[in-house]
Amino acid sequence: MGEPLELTQAPPVAPAPVPGTEATAMDPSAALPGPAPAPQEDYFSLDELKTEMKKLAWTKGDFTITPYGILWANMTWETSHSVYGDYVLYVARPKNNDNEAFDVDGKSTRLGFDLLGPRVSFFGDAQTGGKVEIDFQGNFIVENKGGLLLRHAYVEVKNDEYRLLAGQTWDVISPLYPGVLFYSVGWYGGNIGYRRAQVRGERYLALSDNVLITAQGSLNEDLLSDTLPTVAPFSVDHSGWPVLEGRLAATLGPRGQGYHPIEVGVSSHVGDTILFLAATPSDGISRRTWSLNTDIRVPITSRFGVQGELWTGENLATYFGGIGQGINLAAPYNTIRSRGGWVDAWYDWTERWHSHVGYSIDDPVDSDITSGRTYNSFIFANVSYDVTKKFMLGFEFTSWRTLWKGPYVDAPDQHFDFVAKYGF
Repeated sequence: MGEPLELTQAPPVAPAPVPGTEATAMDPSAALPGPAPAPQEDYFSLDELKTEMKKLAWTKGDFTITPYGILWANMTWETSHSVYGDYVLYVARPKNNDNEAFDVDGKSTRLGFDLLGPRVSFFGDAQTGGKVEIDFQGNFIVENKGGLLLRHAYVEVKNDEYRLLAGQTWDVISPLYPGVLFYSVGWYGGNIGYRRAQVRGERYLALSDNVLITAQGSLNEDLLSDTLPTVAPFSVDHSGWPVLEGRLAATLGPRGQGYHPIEVGVSSHVGDTILFLAATPSDGISRRTWSLNTDIRVPITSRFGVQGELWTGENLATYFGGIGQGINLAAPYNTIRSRGGWVDAWYDWTERWHSHVGYSIDDPVDSDITSGRTYNSFIFANVSYDVTKKFMLGFEFTSWRTLWKGPYVDAPDQHFDFVAKYGF
């Protein structure tokens, strides 16, 4: 992801990430230290990866297993209550809720392992691999009893020309993320895209030493039940066809360790979601979900660069768009349209000191919302210090503003966050 001092933990499970593919979809908080721009800038040959993995992993037959983890603690103070306090999705409606709040949290801690398997002759002697990763944000309502949350679980086959993947991992669309320190990386606030079960294919076309084209496509699980659980008089079920996602990206400039190519991409998704009413359980209400997105990352120097995304679409709750609102549950159950995006600039003061500043916005169409959130934005600035290559300390300020329909519409919040991450 282009972080200037990435945690020297497990290397990727497959051959070197090709710009615009695996690296752009890495978890925003999985790398250490600190908030890091995507995508990864350092590329390695398969032999180099194997050499590094021998230092960190153990073997079982033809398989190399590399465990890794991040011990993550954060302490926050905010001027108004947000959802959910230790990280922000939006500011709560301010009526009877305008007092300060203090939080300490360790549930972002995560554990995982990368798996590197034997080559498979059926796939042209391509490398096999996989990943499993969890954190403890699954039971976020109960603060002191974090529940397991499955983040990644997939198997893949990959070489320098293509990649096939099956399992759960990041969306193909909108693969970048702002360089914030907090866990939710701007979801509901202008940064869309999440994880879901999928079958994915990728093709890498090196047109020259300075031009690489990456084409990605996936068949994905519909996750409406995650954002609209069964609550009377509604219930949900899966659509009869998968959500389709695709992305086309170009990496421009010399590639390899020490180089900083520009990457630009366009992506989109389309699918259906099904909503049932208790009064007519046999008649499902079908509602379309779609998005059109663009992403760009420009490393201007080895220490300074900018990146960002823009998007538009409707029924985006499961992609963390529309401020988490996809369908207006007031009849006639129309979808909610929204648009947004973010911009982030990073600067490495030294090899140990790093900073990010940026702005992010999610702006649903007001007329699509009967009662709910009509606007959400934040500005952010942070500084992080690498105590060691595996130990980072950081401080971040974010200023949030959420608008609600109805009385008490304007909900601002000033959020201060101290973060400590220790990786292995």
